Amino acid sequence: MPSTRSRAQIVATLGPVSSDIEHIRSLARAGADVFRLNFSWGTFIEHAERIKNIRQVEKESGVSMVILQDVPGPRIQETAGHTYDHDSVSALTEHDKECITFGIEQDVDCIALSFVGNAKDIEECRAFIKEKGGKQPIVAKIERAVALDNLDEIIKSTDAVMVARGDLGEEIPLERIPFVQADIIRKANKAGKAVITATQMMLSMVDHPEPTRAEVTDVESAVTQGSDAVMLSEETAKGQYVIEAVTMMEKILIEAEKHMVGRKFNLLKKLA
Repeated sequence: MPSTRSRAQIVATLGPVSSDIEHIRSLARAGADVFRLNFSWGTFIEHAERIKNIRQVEKESGVSMVILQDVPGPRIQETAGHTYDHDSVSALTEHDKECITFGIEQDVDCIALSFVGNAKDIEECRAFIKEKGGKQPIVAKIERAVALDNLDEIIKSTDAVMVARGDLGEEIPLERIPFVQADIIRKANKAGKAVITATQMMLSMVDHPEPTRAEVTDVESAVTQGSDAVMLSEETAKGQYVIEAVTMMEKILIEAEKHMVGRKFNLLKKLA
């Protein structure tokens, strides 16, 4: 583990190139605090193996590691990408319920709900978690235009929020993203809720050993704006420079925090 770790957390998404125990061990040493399991892909058997590996590394290191289960919501996979069912009444689908039931059985630490539209989505998810005997906190993924209209009630109802810039960028003009991001972060900070900024933070590192200067600035800006965590997706799930991406992100966070004396972070925590 790094001798000096950032106070802001790094969320590393596990995938085809990073799910074995050696990669997880190296990711943790490089600075990953939270491991995201993307249930839009993979089987329950594959995710169970990832969870087992994370817990093994956690036991070896004595360092607490958070497992974030990210359920798909009303996602519709397309040839060149994905969208979501705009007619879906709830963000919580029947498949999500199957995933969450599995996650509770596997003792994941928190659950990210995709395509949240309003506080009712959060309340429905929380009721289902309780029904299944779980107590996992909920991360509301803000990635729909309607979620921005209902942002205050969502933040009030949820435990944490994710600025999911990928799908959000399909819903609103791209030039608005920086200002929407800042608004979400500000409101989450004011409410004392953890906020994760995600998507394409260091995307060039899927294929290159160093990030662009713009990506470095993006990560730094997200944290100085008030993000409690920053997330890597393709970079750690299927990239060629998985460990390098986390190592570089940790360096950026440590440098950013030198300019943020006294900043309090609301962190994602291991489920007690």
